[in-house]
Amino acid sequence: MSAVVLIVGEGILMDYVCEKLSSKYTVIRQIDFTTGVPEILDLAMVLHDTWQPSVHLKAEEVLQAAGVPWLRGFVSFGEGVIGPLVRPGVQGCSQCADMRLLMARRDRKEMWEIQRQIAADEGIPRDVWASRTGLLQMAHLLAAEAQRILQGSKAHLEERVFLLNLKMLKGSRHFFLPDPTCPVCGRLPDDSANAAQISLQPNPKFRTDVYRCRPMNDLKEVLVKDYLDNRTGFLNGKVYDLESPFATVGMNLPLTIGDEATAGRTLSFAESELTAILEGIERHGGLAAQGKRTVVYDSFRNLGDQALNPLAVGVHAQEQYARPDFPFQSFDPDRQIHWVWGYSFMQERPILVPELLAYYSLGCGEGFVYETSNGCALGGSLEEAIFHGILEVVERDSFLMTWYAQLPLPRLDPYSAKDRELRLMIDHLRAVTSFELYMFNATMENGIPSVWVLAKNRRKQGVNLICAAGAHVDPVRAVKGAIHELAGMLLTFNKKFEANREKYVRMFYDPFEVKQMDDHSMLYSLPQAEERLQFLLNDDRPLRTFAEEFKQQWKHADLTDDLKDILQVFRSLNLDVIVVDQTTPEMKRNRLHCVKVLIPGMLPMTFGHHLTRLEGLERVLNIPMELGYTPQPLTPEQLNPHPHPFP
Repeated sequence: MSAVVLIVGEGILMDYVCEKLSSKYTVIRQIDFTTGVPEILDLAMVLHDTWQPSVHLKAEEVLQAAGVPWLRGFVSFGEGVIGPLVRPGVQGCSQCADMRLLMARRDRKEMWEIQRQIAADEGIPRDVWASRTGLLQMAHLLAAEAQRILQGSKAHLEERVFLLNLKMLKGSRHFFLPDPTCPVCGRLPDDSANAAQISLQPNPKFRTDVYRCRPMNDLKEVLVKDYLDNRTGFLNGKVYDLESPFATVGMNLPLTIGDEATAGRTLSFAESELTAILEGIERHGGLAAQGKRTVVYDSFRNLGDQALNPLAVGVHAQEQYARPDFPFQSFDPDRQIHWVWGYSFMQERPILVPELLAYYSLGCGEGFVYETSNGCALGGSLEEAIFHGILEVVERDSFLMTWYAQLPLPRLDPYSAKDRELRLMIDHLRAVTSFELYMFNATMENGIPSVWVLAKNRRKQGVNLICAAGAHVDPVRAVKGAIHELAGMLLTFNKKFEANREKYVRMFYDPFEVKQMDDHSMLYSLPQAEERLQFLLNDDRPLRTFAEEFKQQWKHADLTDDLKDILQVFRSLNLDVIVVDQTTPEMKRNRLHCVKVLIPGMLPMTFGHHLTRLEGLERVLNIPMELGYTPQPLTPEQLNPHPHPFP
């Protein structure tokens, strides 16, 4: 008995496909789904000469319930769209494909409105580019895919769509990731305390001197294939920065609110491309809860000791909250807010964390602080992600501690590290730019090597100086990371500085003009701002060697052992390490993990001088004395009043 194919729709495309399939299979034609679907059915196809989003949504409802696989074909704005093949109960439906297609467009906001209007109007008139020649080409492709499906051969359009330019008859196939939040096929679990439990597992390093458990070569086969595509991609754009002294590759992460740029900075373009993709995946994970459904909505007072006290992470001062234009409200323990489950390593139990602290792009509706991506990290395992998330918290804390307390850090002799690659990086940067590098040991009481690197222009034109930071258990890696950050900014900032010098002069005199991330660096591009960094640039101090400054070694064969050592350091300092798992299904498909690390008491990075968060963080007053920089604790009035220069 021949297979039974239901074809729903109308138009020339439907006629062509029916003609091609009816000689081999039993074909049933219907205009819509009002009469339901036949009981015996092997495949359904939904075909139109126009875009009918409401029909596709109805097809999902009817055919998923009936357990019937289906395939669609339609024309939209001069382009033929074929696929995806939707299998009941399998993620990656037509709505996922439409979402990815829409998000990858630069005009996504306009197209979102058009799609909404088309769905309300039940379609649009026939597309002027839907020629018989183009529709016939689509019919051949649809019939061939239907035959593969019915014969049990490997289908070409599972998690893929084929796009045909009807003007040029040029086509291409594009992979798309299922949308975990899809209302049709998404299956996100509820957030729970049990799911937040963390039991550290072994993670042997692939090389003792590399603090990763998976080599980049292990990922290179899947990163571009699964995450980068200009038409349907999770990331939809790539650019090589040929001006940077080192190999820099930028990626575009499309969001509903706009585009987010991410970058990879290494010594090779191939590795930088992969690094930029990983950074884009990490950025996506930190935006909102997309791997679980938030279920706890309550007040801190009601939750009691189940929850993290939000005041412990540092908040804005009362005078900031009192400003009429301030976007946040002071914390109210009786106000209900959303919470997510994290894990406290100090208490060794799950703990509730305000959702707005766990994800940084949430709106201000429940906001009592401004939160950034500080502490977000991606890894090849959960332990690896936690390890690098802690390092980022340490890096930002060390930088801010140095700035606010104006610590005269020991200046490092980079050549004393006896690392050939580092030496070549410094020499190359000096040769191709006009900048000299100054490096300082910014390690705080936790003993994790942290550095402040400052690039000073030897010329009188362009950016005067730029600062960056790094933290790593290997101090050489910390320095290299900071140099890569600087190198990616030096030449591009020169152009921006000359074009906007007057704006930065206003910031120099009015700190509240510093509102965006770049403003912090650009302010200190001014020659007159250099005086604010004299606590570092004082040349009276002798250069210190790496051997003199960095004595503690973390070099286990297993990364989890390195992580346990770090956790023990924070436990001895009575500082909790709290981890919120941000991993999404898009990451899990390639065994990637994303986390947000919070260490209450450490200084959180903020951008915009009006959003500084120091209230309740006594470490900034006490640590300078503990490290021997001051004879007694600082007072709040002694803290540096100027905007920080973190890039």
